[in-house]
Amino acid sequence: MAPILDERSLDFISHSPAQTRRIGARLGALVNRGDVLCLVGELGTGKTCLIQGLGRGLEIEGPITSPTFTLINEYRHARDGLTLYHIDLYRISDVREALDFGLDEYLYGEGVCAIEWAERAEPVLPDERLWIVLRHLDVSKRGILIRADGPRYETLLRELKRVAFGI
Repeated sequence: MAPILDERSLDFISHSPAQTRRIGARLGALVNRGDVLCLVGELGTGKTCLIQGLGRGLEIEGPITSPTFTLINEYRHARDGLTLYHIDLYRISDVREALDFGLDEYLYGEGVCAIEWAERAEPVLPDERLWIVLRHLDVSKRGILIRADGPRYETLLRELKRVAFGI
């Protein structure tokens, strides 16, 4: 585990799906256009749950569901037009498949990209990004490691630590 006060990472335990959604909501209130959030974790670790919270923090109305079969779901904020791109690369076996459906256009667009199974497209991801690694601890608990790659995401992580944990 990384120390909680490490400038580039935050490692903590979520005790429930509701708590995972809350941390996602806190993060969603802080993200900007063009941000790329890379989620990693086994099936059932809470990736979609965290993105549901992200949508809440972005004030997106309506349900946020996993795009496992469609690869991408787009959610537009009614007030300011910001789009959340929820991308699921579970069914991608090669990074070329991700490029074939236009992943790079989303990565370098004006929306916020939240990518499940992001490690499958790591060679084409921007150098600066936020990694969110979820892991099973028990039936309801999840370990969540958030790591910032680049100055923008170090700032984002610092703000998240402040608003979510008071540090």
